[in-house]
Amino acid sequence: MPELPETETIARDLDREVSGRTIVSATITKPDVLRGISARKLASRLAGSGIEHVWRRAKLIVLDLSRGEHLVVQPRFTGALLIDSGQLPAVERRYSTMQLALDDGRSLHYRDIRRLGTVSLMPPDEFTQYTARLGVEPLDSAFTAEHLSALVRRARRTIKSVLMDQRSLAGVGNIYANEALWRAGIDPSRVAATLEPRESAELRDALVGVLTESIAHRGTSFRDYRDARGERGGFVQHLAVYGRAGEPCLRCGAALIGTHAVDGRMTVLCAHCQK
Repeated sequence: MPELPETETIARDLDREVSGRTIVSATITKPDVLRGISARKLASRLAGSGIEHVWRRAKLIVLDLSRGEHLVVQPRFTGALLIDSGQLPAVERRYSTMQLALDDGRSLHYRDIRRLGTVSLMPPDEFTQYTARLGVEPLDSAFTAEHLSALVRRARRTIKSVLMDQRSLAGVGNIYANEALWRAGIDPSRVAATLEPRESAELRDALVGVLTESIAHRGTSFRDYRDARGERGGFVQHLAVYGRAGEPCLRCGAALIGTHAVDGRMTVLCAHCQK
């Protein structure tokens, strides 16, 4: 699933490429990805709208439109927003669910192989209410060691679950929760409230560090993630634990453990290094 670095990469690319363009027409071929609006109504409301700004909130890609509405895309497992100047591969077109024709002759496709992602058109008040339910952004200045320490002090769940709870911390998923906990030397199964302030500070720095580095490498691609240019992210080569169960720990050499026992998701850790 695209997490913060992947959706941030897509949003930055799109903001650079399509901000200032006008949507001439919208064609929705797979309306089951839509939420709260019909294909006919979405096409009608998008036609003639200008794209003013593209940005990310949590794991969402948000297109601010000239009529005040927000086109909100949640890519989930296999979704991608791809710019097409006439050279988009046929295999990508095959899984296009929505095509926005732009006034410069290019198109913007929402491609989703498994169609588990969603597309919504929200007026300002609905968008404000929706995003108000999301937690702090880990790359914002408000996400301090003190903020994370306050979050974990009252949490009786595992620390990994807290990191992935979008109501507490927006944009972090399984990949980067695993990586940050390894960097900080913290067992993912520990009850969050047991973390000392020093450990919270180290975890905060580890999380910010891994997210920032992944953005610099344009995200992590295992299978389906592609950036707006259709290219793969390069951070997979820098992962320390995720996808490496059974391989040696890069810090101590012990075999990494892979388990679904922590939160039902694949957790990879070093039992020797992470306490």
